[in-house]
Amino acid sequence: MDSLQLLLDGFATALTVVNLMYALVGVTLGTLVGVLPGIGPAMTVALLLPITFTVPAESAFIMFAGIYYGGMYGGSTTSILLNTPGESSSMITALEGNKMARRGRAAQALATAAIGSFVAGTIATVALVLAAPLVVEFAIGFGPEDYFALAVLAFIAVSAVLSSSIVRGLSSLGLGLAIGLIGIDVQTGQERLTFGVPQLLDGIDVVIVAVGLFALGEALYVASRLRHAAPDIIPVGRTWMGRDDWKRSWKPWLRGTALGFPFGAMPGGGAEIPTFLSYALEKKLAKGIAKEEYGHGAIEGVAGPEAANNASAAGTLVPLLTLGLPTSATAAIMLAAFQQYGLQPGPQLFDHNPALVWGMIASLFIGNAMLLVLNLPLAPLWARVLQVPRPYLYAGIVLFAALGVYALNGSAVDLVVLFLLGMLGFAMRRFGLPVAPAVIGVILGPMAEVQLRRALAIGAGDPMVLVGSPVAVTLLTVAALALFTPMIRSFLAKRNAAPAQVRATSQDD
Repeated sequence: MDSLQLLLDGFATALTVVNLMYALVGVTLGTLVGVLPGIGPAMTVALLLPITFTVPAESAFIMFAGIYYGGMYGGSTTSILLNTPGESSSMITALEGNKMARRGRAAQALATAAIGSFVAGTIATVALVLAAPLVVEFAIGFGPEDYFALAVLAFIAVSAVLSSSIVRGLSSLGLGLAIGLIGIDVQTGQERLTFGVPQLLDGIDVVIVAVGLFALGEALYVASRLRHAAPDIIPVGRTWMGRDDWKRSWKPWLRGTALGFPFGAMPGGGAEIPTFLSYALEKKLAKGIAKEEYGHGAIEGVAGPEAANNASAAGTLVPLLTLGLPTSATAAIMLAAFQQYGLQPGPQLFDHNPALVWGMIASLFIGNAMLLVLNLPLAPLWARVLQVPRPYLYAGIVLFAALGVYALNGSAVDLVVLFLLGMLGFAMRRFGLPVAPAVIGVILGPMAEVQLRRALAIGAGDPMVLVGSPVAVTLLTVAALALFTPMIRSFLAKRNAAPAQVRATSQDD
């Protein structure tokens, strides 16, 4: 009942004329930028982060929620029309959606993606309303050792899941932790990694890190592989779904939602696993014509994964808002936005800033409805945006990122740092290092350091204090499993493969 009352108060905040305008601006900008090729929700949020600097906190996060969901919606348009997913979680949508489009069913593919995203986003937001207060009640009793263990779990889980190998993920995390050390140590007053540059004494702003590694690094990487040929855009027409399309889509929407939300809420769960699971489940359940169309453009292969993708987006907000724990790259950028306003997500955020939290949650319902209204009739317009020449597009991204960062402090040093981080982001992509662990290391590293020192101070320097609570032990155990399970599997696979190779060699002899 308390959650319902707080949600109604949130609607009172979100439904003011000013905040409705910010929500509309957010979903429009998010869709407009998210629909561009190669730009996923994380890059969309990072790129548009600077425009919220002068906006009040409540309005800024309402606009942010719109940008977040708008970027998710826009990514499906790119995947379906260009076969260019902005992120890994859109790969499945591209797989079946682009084949539907090439069969002349682009309108139906875009419609089921938009409506499925609306259904999944709405149901998942209801689940967020119900789950968030329960997690807050649990997290109120957390001590410093529990928060440190939670940070360790986030480091390991994100490094293991969002990369092709644990070594590369941990290498990226190490880069992020090193960047997070730059500045003055608040406890000793010593300078760390400032290299004598006075502007670095306060550290590197997380906004600069996010825009540099994500937006600028991605723009440089894509530009280095730029094709000058015009993209092959498939005509859309009026987005609509026939009776058979509705019949084949509604069950995958619900199943995709049920898979996406819990995975999004888990540390390191992300959206990739539930989208692949949804695709596999729908393929297994397919009968008749749906079974024949799989691999050639089945509408179930768009409806289910797209619903799972958007439900996981709402799921990531549960640990982000209640624990301050980002479980995806986009959530890490949103955590940077909270820190930009001097706010730390967690149990106290619900007590100290209820209007902001519940206004943002209420705006998710409003933004979902706005996105449905925008995406169904305006899909042909978004398709025209895809015709922007790629050189102009990525030159514009670099210019916009530089202007936004310079507006922070009016400092040329910030621009130098931005382009250095952009080159680092380019190099990381070039050599296969994931960017998300680095950003999470920058954001959570200082918090983990503070909580570690605080726990050791309470325990008079005894390291056993770090495993002094059941919660900390559980979190560290899960982190250890996430770290060592892939290593053990790889070792066992190699050991089992060796005798088989020996037998094969002896048979050949």
